[in-house]
Amino acid sequence: MDEKQWKEIMEREPIAPHIAERMEQLRAHHQEVIDAEWIKRPTMIEGMRKAGTVNTGCLDEVAKHIHAGMSTQEIDDIVSSYTKQHGGICAPLNYEGYPKSVCTSINGEVCHGIPARHRKLRDGDIINVDCTTILDGYYADASRMFLIGNVSEERRRLVEETKKCLEVGLQAVKPWGHVGDIGYAISRYARSKGYSVVRELGGHGVGIGFHEDPFVSHVGKKDTGMVLVPGMTITIEPMINAGKAAVRLDPYNGWTVYTADGKDSAQWEHTILITETGYEILTY
Repeated sequence: MDEKQWKEIMEREPIAPHIAERMEQLRAHHQEVIDAEWIKRPTMIEGMRKAGTVNTGCLDEVAKHIHAGMSTQEIDDIVSSYTKQHGGICAPLNYEGYPKSVCTSINGEVCHGIPARHRKLRDGDIINVDCTTILDGYYADASRMFLIGNVSEERRRLVEETKKCLEVGLQAVKPWGHVGDIGYAISRYARSKGYSVVRELGGHGVGIGFHEDPFVSHVGKKDTGMVLVPGMTITIEPMINAGKAAVRLDPYNGWTVYTADGKDSAQWEHTILITETGYEILTY
């Protein structure tokens, strides 16, 4: 978004006085509170909702076509085509040198798998498709897991429990709560099911930019971290491993993250808006 337009919206739509006052009170008590510029105003929220509609539609389109035997480049082609047809831009393309329009992470790939013609989906695979859309300067971000053909019970359970981790994280979201509440809830649930949680990567603020404050860890302590102020927009995107939590970066492409032990990983992601009564999911 153009910086001038951003400032004009902030001036035209100031933060509600009771929210601004509480933010200052919390700062006075040494709480970590986001800068006012990252509190989304009504015009921004509506822009994000529209971007979220395109982003969700994009993943729905992938869901219609994904199957064993197709290449991950074909997924990239679907995402690129759908996004353009609906007036959007694929945020990952050329972001810090990333070469594709979407991330496709299979089995032991935790995240940032790069689509390729030679990489074919096989019967029994699990794959995360992570899609981020820019529409009229606003960002929306989500990812889903897909089960390809006859998936083992172990992989199916990992995917289902990882989705439950996202749901548990959402349940922990409360206005004027803390980011640490989310990580605490997710990590507690994941460990109770025998899984581990990736620490090095997490959710983030989103909306005007691809990655904004705060970092949303999926491991945390209750009542710690940045305060969840109404008007904040963040992603929650737990990366859950069947084995140990340790990960490694592909030394050749510099992007793809794998589980260090080679075991499977799964991830689900929503973008959400913190509201005065709870939260609103902007992308599915």
